[in-house]
Amino acid sequence: MAKNVVVIGTQWGDEGKGKIVDWLTDHAQGVVRFQGGHNAGHTLVVGQGAAQRVFKLNLVPSGIVRDGVKCYIGNGVVLDVAHLLKEIDSLEQGGLEVRSRLKVSPGCPLILDYHVALDQARELKRSADKKIGTTGKGIGPTYEDKVARRALRLYDLFFPQQFADKLADVLDYHNFVLTQYLGTKAVDFQQQLDSALAMAAHVKPLVADISAELYAANARGDNLLFEGAQGTLLDVDHGTYPYVTSSNCVAGQASAGTGVGPSLLHYVLGITKAYTTRVGGGPFPSELDIETPDMPGHQMSNKGQEIGTVTKRKRRCGWFDAAALRRSARINGLTGLCITKLDVLDGIQELQICTGYQLDGQMVDTLPIGADDVARCQPVYETLPGWSESTFGLSQWDQLPANARNYLKRLEQLCGVPVAIVSTGPERDETIVLDHPFA
Repeated sequence: MAKNVVVIGTQWGDEGKGKIVDWLTDHAQGVVRFQGGHNAGHTLVVGQGAAQRVFKLNLVPSGIVRDGVKCYIGNGVVLDVAHLLKEIDSLEQGGLEVRSRLKVSPGCPLILDYHVALDQARELKRSADKKIGTTGKGIGPTYEDKVARRALRLYDLFFPQQFADKLADVLDYHNFVLTQYLGTKAVDFQQQLDSALAMAAHVKPLVADISAELYAANARGDNLLFEGAQGTLLDVDHGTYPYVTSSNCVAGQASAGTGVGPSLLHYVLGITKAYTTRVGGGPFPSELDIETPDMPGHQMSNKGQEIGTVTKRKRRCGWFDAAALRRSARINGLTGLCITKLDVLDGIQELQICTGYQLDGQMVDTLPIGADDVARCQPVYETLPGWSESTFGLSQWDQLPANARNYLKRLEQLCGVPVAIVSTGPERDETIVLDHPFA
């Protein structure tokens, strides 16, 4: 009987989802993206030594690095077709066969030049303390057009006159905003039309009804892996609004963003770093100093190589926030946790875990809703002893130092979700399995 697993980031993204999706794909026949756009960044390390290859993915599901696995991009994803085609070419130059295994929903809203222009001009206009930290790739403005019912979608590309008529209307509106409010130049209609239509023939062979494809896969007994991008605390409804992304990053979006019923989602795996990181603006209660040498935050930043895959900005680092994880566990209905980057904590003498906050004189044990309250939260910590031994690359629970095992057990207790997997390095075999999601 087929089993379907949803993989979700439980923090502010960058939890190491790519490696885990790749590892789980050993038991799956299909991998599905259901939200976000090419603002996602998944780095996969395949092979060892001279044969090692590193793939950096933004749009194509991580399962593409596994031979024979089918990959699907659902309607919940906003699509930059030029980037998709470029990414496919890069992967195929790296020796992967992509086009025969990738299907894309015709309902994906298109990211066009004016979305990118709007995204970047708005961020420039914001004062330093109000910047969102957007990637500037046009994701947010495209989602705005989607909910305003003026988006051009992938299937529109295959009807040139209809596409041109719709483009003229929406571009007239956006060019007014660009020139009259944001003080930047307009996007040329003909140039936008020509560049968009030129890609139609290249992407058309990839288009398919993703809902129908997934139901057919389920009927023939395929295991499916639904791959989330970003993280729960960046969710547009449930994150630290307004310092969030523009899509729903939670497990429920796997249904809405692909067209399958929730009853087909059997297991939700929450990916969680052994500490906490955040890229860009927004409140971060357990944040540490990452610049001062010999301090825990500096070790997390440097040993963890905490640089954004897409933004190339340093990630902010802090202690594990169990109170934030409680909210993620509730929103996603987590079945199990996968703890990543445990080895980054090796050698830190004392570890702190944020168990709750003082907020306006009251003790709260769950991350509040919205950025204003979160910004006023003062973390309350519990101290645990660290370990001096290396945990890098270990593959058995009993190989872990006793204090590392105790740390993981305490995280499990505080978050109310069992630890199913521990990732001890970037490669596939550097993984400890306690409860396999596909079992």
